[in-house]
Amino acid sequence: MESATWSNPLPLSTLTSPSHLRHPSPYKFSTLHAFPLSSLSSSFSFHPFLLHLTPSLSPFSPKPISFNPLRPLPRTMHATRIQDAVGGALALVQSSPATWQSALLSNALIFLLGSPILVSGLSLSGIGAAFLLGTLTWRAFGPSGFFLVATYFVIGTAATKVKMAQKVAQGVAEKRRGRRGPGSVIGSSAAGCICAFLTIFGVGGEAFSRLWRLGFVASFCTKLSDTVSSEIGKAYGKTTYLVTTFKIVPRGTEGAVSVEGTLAGILASIVLAFVSFLMGEVGSHEAIICVLAAQIANLGESIIGAALQEKEGFKWLNNDAVNVINISMGSIIAIFMQQALQICGS
Repeated sequence: MESATWSNPLPLSTLTSPSHLRHPSPYKFSTLHAFPLSSLSSSFSFHPFLLHLTPSLSPFSPKPISFNPLRPLPRTMHATRIQDAVGGALALVQSSPATWQSALLSNALIFLLGSPILVSGLSLSGIGAAFLLGTLTWRAFGPSGFFLVATYFVIGTAATKVKMAQKVAQGVAEKRRGRRGPGSVIGSSAAGCICAFLTIFGVGGEAFSRLWRLGFVASFCTKLSDTVSSEIGKAYGKTTYLVTTFKIVPRGTEGAVSVEGTLAGILASIVLAFVSFLMGEVGSHEAIICVLAAQIANLGESIIGAALQEKEGFKWLNNDAVNVINISMGSIIAIFMQQALQICGS
């Protein structure tokens, strides 16, 4: 390894002479600085990675590079950190299978972006209940299941808002002008939540996972059909009658149905079943099962409403309780129909 040497050494007498003492050597030891070696006007040769002699009085001597640990990071480093954070969040959201962390993050982002729509259809406590439902749905069925529930909510809210002023004037509008609370959210999703838990914990193994998914879709097809038929019937139904006696009754009567509302409800269940088919939640024949199960369950719900609701001894049977019964019937009927088809097919 080459070391620092004198290219033109001076005699020892010169170095120790008084004149030399009056004029000290312009060279001293210093650390290597980051600058081109060609800029040095020194007469020394040195290895670039060793301590070397530089002229202390030379105008070409570079200033030492200082580092301040408290100095703010460059903008590029801030941008890199932000990009890393966003990339990590997107990777978490897209994780498959879904995790509780991805479900919470996804719901938080979607609820934040969709807050104007949520506020129009739900009370604050209803939004809290819907957040729990959305998290559970994403964890069990991923983005496709969540999108199915979101579609149900949008269509159901739109139907509820149809001719709201007329419904309010007639006294048949939902409470809070259609902004549903936690009781309505839970009553509308109880069966779907049970199917979600059964899926998360793998009850029945792979053989039953498809059935739980079918029950989940059927429950929301049932509830959407019920909501749309009721709201459109109250808005446009020309003749409403009790399904048990065919007696003509005013709009909004418990257990009453109308042709307009019934057709709208069937169409709504077809739309939601088709969406679930497009999202890969169910197959084509399973989508048909969901529509049929929804109509059978809604007929049963109308019978319960006409025969029992608001009757003596059944004061506890309010709309939320009837909703739980309704969607549970739709889910169970769909699962039994699928099982029956499998048995017949084998």
